[in-house]
This record gives sequence, C-alpha cells and structure tokens, in this order.
Amino acid sequence: MNPPKPRLVGINHVALEVGDVEEALRFYGSIFDFELRGRHADDEGRLAMAFIDMGDQFLALSRGRLQAPDQARHFGLVVDDRDGVMQAAEAAGGKRLERPYNFLDPWGNHIEIVAYRDVQYTKAETVLRSMNLAPDKSERARDELRAKGLV
Repeated sequence: MNPPKPRLVGINHVALEVGDVEEALRFYGSIFDFELRGRHADDEGRLAMAFIDMGDQFLALSRGRLQAPDQARHFGLVVDDRDGVMQAAEAAGGKRLERPYNFLDPWGNHIEIVAYRDVQYTKAETVLRSMNLAPDKSERARDELRAKGLV
C-alpha cells in the first residue's frame, strides 16, 4: 500500500526574473494598482527582489534575467479589467502577442491576462473585501465552481 500523495493547494507566488527590479516596478506600476509587500537587497545593498501584493498571494520580481524571451511558457494573472491591462502594458513597452490577452514584459516574461469574473478561480470573502473586489462571476464560471462544490 502506497502512502497518500501530498496535494497541491495553491500558488503562494510566482517569481519573475527581470533585468532591473526598479525598472520592473516602474513597468508593472504603470499597468497595475498595487502595494509593495516588501523588498530585499543583496549583500552590496542593491535591490535584488521586490514583492507585489495580490491579496493572499504575491508576485516576486527578481534581478538577473539572462534567458531569451518566453514562448509557450507563461503564467496567467487574474485581473478585473483585461482590456485596461493590455492597453497599459502596450503603452508601457510590453509586446502584445498574437494570442489574445497575452504580452511579453520588457524582459521577455510571457504573461496571459485572465478576467476574474470568467474563470473558475475565487478568493475568500475576507480577501475580496480587503482588495475591494466584487465577487461577480459569469454564469460559466459559476457553473465550473458549482461542479467542484465551491459555490
């Protein structure tokens, strides 16, 4: 008999490698309204990491990207205004990709923009309140949540 396997329960954070953390904060700050959860300096006092708060999760920006731009590898950010994100990303220097609601940041990180109301993803009521977000979901998203017993 095999012991039970551990379960995946969520994503605490995603770390993006960028060329310069201050530049990345300016880029992402021109797109999103966010609070900084924290910063981390290296042994020489240079900014090495910054943590963008997303309620009960965060996005980490880490200095040191050296690889080529991402192609298929990407991650999805859930937002309350996809069109607004895409317009702001393009204006800030992001590269819009052919796939709808996908862009590359200046360091080649491939990001897909997902609408909160349209996906089987939800946050606890306390987190929604703290983020001043409405729990509004599309009928399709509510169906997916119901099918999993989450509504």
